Amino acid sequence: MAETVIRMENVTKVYKIGQSEVHALRGITFSVKQGEFVSIMGPSGSGKSTCMNMIGCLDRPSGGIVEINGTETAKMTEKELASLRNRTIGFVFQQYHLLPGMTVLENVMLPLRYQGIEKPERVRLAKEVLERVEMENRLSHRPSELSGGQKQRVAIARAMVTKPHIILADEPTGALDSKTGLQVLNLFREINSAGTTIVIVTHDGGIGASANRCIRIFDGNIQSDEEQIPVMPFYAMAEENA
Repeated sequence: MAETVIRMENVTKVYKIGQSEVHALRGITFSVKQGEFVSIMGPSGSGKSTCMNMIGCLDRPSGGIVEINGTETAKMTEKELASLRNRTIGFVFQQYHLLPGMTVLENVMLPLRYQGIEKPERVRLAKEVLERVEMENRLSHRPSELSGGQKQRVAIARAMVTKPHIILADEPTGALDSKTGLQVLNLFREINSAGTTIVIVTHDGGIGASANRCIRIFDGNIQSDEEQIPVMPFYAMAEENA
């Protein structure tokens, strides 16, 4: 049986804004096993981004339990959380977050530097994952010289290079055209088929439907949590039928 890599139990998050309190999460409970492909869906303000921040160890809960790869995060120091993130989670963002002054190869090597890996090995591992995402011919290019789809492929390679248990993607196709977005989703499917857990946070119903399981969040509560047969995003189906 697959191990649980994410466990959220009765998780709450309250933000204080002046004299007011905003309840972003109201006691959510779910778990994700190694090798799942999960979408977390909801409109703006639903709590899905806060949920993502909990999974990514970027924020702490007000109450409840958050466990990542069997480790409870609430009592960890910032240094310990940074180490857990670097070892366990790869991040992919809508706006890529590539460093403009670095080449493609240097951007992908960066997480390995934080792990203390020597440069020759960093180069080898970075080239290996860039080949997997078909960016091996752009090693010396800078982000400004790449298309949106190429930037996202580099961002995915950077997320993969530490061989994380989980890849957490925040609206990963939001800045892409429909054809390129479909290519990125197919790349996530390939990565998932090799055993990496994928969690995509999105407001897009087509993207949510592309996962094997969809957790819907609304007003800080889980509305539904369902296994599903993944389908192509609606825009891909429209193109196919054109």
